[in-house]
Amino acid sequence: MILSLKITAILPLLLIAIQDFKERKVLWFLFPVLGVILGVIHFFSSALDEIFLYHVLLNCILVTAILSILYLATILIFKKQFLNQSFGLGDVLFFYAFALGFPTISFIVLFANAILFSLLVFLILRKTNGFTTVPLAGLMAVFTIIAFLVSLFVKNPSLYQY
Repeated sequence: MILSLKITAILPLLLIAIQDFKERKVLWFLFPVLGVILGVIHFFSSALDEIFLYHVLLNCILVTAILSILYLATILIFKKQFLNQSFGLGDVLFFYAFALGFPTISFIVLFANAILFSLLVFLILRKTNGFTTVPLAGLMAVFTIIAFLVSLFVKNPSLYQY
C-alpha cells in the first residue's frame, strides 16, 4: 500500500515541477492533494497516531519558524515585499505539504538537502536557461521524486524510520 501511495505522490509532484518550470505558477489545489498523500504515507508508516501528530506539529512549527525568519529578513534587511516578489505562495504551500510527509529527523534532512539541491540546480539552469528566479517548489518536487524513487530500491534506512 505504501508503495502505491508513493507512486501516486509522484503525479502531483511531477505536475508541480512542470508547472513551476514552465509557467512559474502552480495550480493551488495540487499542494493540498500532495499534502494529503504525503500525510497518509507518513500516517501509515508511523507506529502510533500520537507520534504522527507530534511529527507533523513539530515539522509545521519548524516551517513556520523558517518562513518567519525569511519574512523578517526580506522586510527588514532587503526592504522587499515577501510574497510574490521574494518568495512565492506556491513555495510556502509546498513547504507545509512537505512537512506533513515525513518524521521530523527525515524531514529536516530532506528539507535541507532539497534546498541545497534547488540552489545547485538553479545555479546551473541560470546559465543555460536564463532563469532569474528560483523555481523552488518545482525543484523541491524533483528532489522529492528522486528521494521516493531511491527509497523504492533502497530499503534501509527508510525515510520513515525515525
